[in-house]
Amino acid sequence: MERETIDYIIRYFGKLMTENEALALNNHMYTSKSSENAYLRNLMMERGWIKSDPEITKLLENGNEAFRQNVVMRILTETPEKVFFNNCPKCNKLARTPYAKQCRHCGYSWHDVTAKFKIDSVFQLTNRSFYLLGEIIEGEIHPGQLMDLTVLGLHKKITIGSIELADRINNGKPWNGIGLGTNELTEEEKQHLKQKSFLNPIINISQS
Repeated sequence: MERETIDYIIRYFGKLMTENEALALNNHMYTSKSSENAYLRNLMMERGWIKSDPEITKLLENGNEAFRQNVVMRILTETPEKVFFNNCPKCNKLARTPYAKQCRHCGYSWHDVTAKFKIDSVFQLTNRSFYLLGEIIEGEIHPGQLMDLTVLGLHKKITIGSIELADRINNGKPWNGIGLGTNELTEEEKQHLKQKSFLNPIINISQS
């Protein structure tokens, strides 16, 4: 896993760490800061900022980098739905923060984005629109706005022609979501989206 991904999750989704993981992270930070200052080290130990708890020190036994990677792997395994990767719509590389709207890698800007939509699946209604089913991650979505399909490998923006409430059974449980309808896709593009939708990608919604 790339270091920037690890840093991104630790920095912006640190609340998903366990209590001991958070203590171990602080333990390493304070230990590093006081490595050349015995007085500061003793002061931090007295205040409980540096601990000798076996459970905490065991987490760091293979070094800080291994510890951080293990934490991130656990988070992505146990609670992947709580981590939002703010990837550039153009080059798909990770932005600096979850709130950034300009790519530090290719320079692409998406400041016109008004909402984000996570796709769960897609389907075609007979003699009607093609729908992208999912949930709104942030913002508000209205008919007439544009869905940016760049992250799905289709370099185009299509108009939201209609919005429908979608109720169905998913893995044996009731699922309530939203369907964004469009009539601007070719049959080939529809098949492409069907193949990509299982990845649950997040697309940007912008004003027309």
